[in-house]
Amino acid sequence: MGITTGPPAGPASGVRQALRRGRAGSRVGTRAARTAPRVGPDGRRRRRVELTPYLFLLVPVGLLVTFTYVPVMNMVGYSFTDWNGISKDRDVVGLANYARIFGGPEYFEVFFVSLYYFAASFVQMGLALYFATVLSFSTRFRNLFKGILFFPYLINGVAIGFTFLYFFRPGGTLDTTLAALGLEALTTQWLGNPDVINVSLAGTSVWRYTGLNFVLFLGAIQSINPHLYEAAELDGANRWDQFRWIILPSIKPVVTLSFILAVSGSLAVFEIPYVMTGGANGSETFVIQTIGLAFEMRPRRVGLASAMAVVLLLFVLLITWIQRKVVPDEKVNLT
Repeated sequence: MGITTGPPAGPASGVRQALRRGRAGSRVGTRAARTAPRVGPDGRRRRRVELTPYLFLLVPVGLLVTFTYVPVMNMVGYSFTDWNGISKDRDVVGLANYARIFGGPEYFEVFFVSLYYFAASFVQMGLALYFATVLSFSTRFRNLFKGILFFPYLINGVAIGFTFLYFFRPGGTLDTTLAALGLEALTTQWLGNPDVINVSLAGTSVWRYTGLNFVLFLGAIQSINPHLYEAAELDGANRWDQFRWIILPSIKPVVTLSFILAVSGSLAVFEIPYVMTGGANGSETFVIQTIGLAFEMRPRRVGLASAMAVVLLLFVLLITWIQRKVVPDEKVNLT
């Protein structure tokens, strides 16, 4: 029995093979020509520079420099002067503004108010992480609950402030609810009592910003490979085990980011206490004090207010640096 090996090789097949080799060689040569460095008249090699990515970055970088870095540099410059914000003349006073800040305890007493918001931020992150974990699994009406949780973050801060003014006022929504539950003894001047005013304002901040942390946590949890949950269930892991050993390690970078935002936010609280109380009854924050020095007090002290803003910026950077050193970023490998 004979074995068929195909048509015999002839001149035509040889020509076809030569053409194929020629085309392949031309493609390789074209790729090499594209990737090969150019040679200038002086014999030196010149690499081809792609300008397209830099053109796309030109506008956002320009906006960032114009509206962030330039104002910060101007603020640092003002902090060494006695400028009042209006006059064309300003005298350089050196470190006198910083000496006044660190020499006067009244400028740092307002930082104790930030502790209420800092403690409330942990409640906020805890609630957001709980709801994000629950709603990341198959739950009835989970899309509805997602919208309800995120909706407060979409509302303007001034509108929220006026809404909670009616909520906390004497005989308002909160007092009426407590009376209906037979808890009239707990009613008080929620925005007039110095012992509870900061708790009320911090609770308002929790209601508003929980949705932001919720979305961050939910996005991080949904990016986890679902096969990890299936493998954990086969090994007998319950929901708590899955949260502890799969979810929490996977979203650690997002938790770190939320902590940094909590620190900076608690030190820079302004909108809600300013709208609801104007800083009265012991609710004045560092930012409200700074704004008062710059624009409300007579004479205006924009130079001193700028120095206080620089101090606040340095505090945020210092706390962030300490946090990154204590809890460094680590690559998570769950496979």
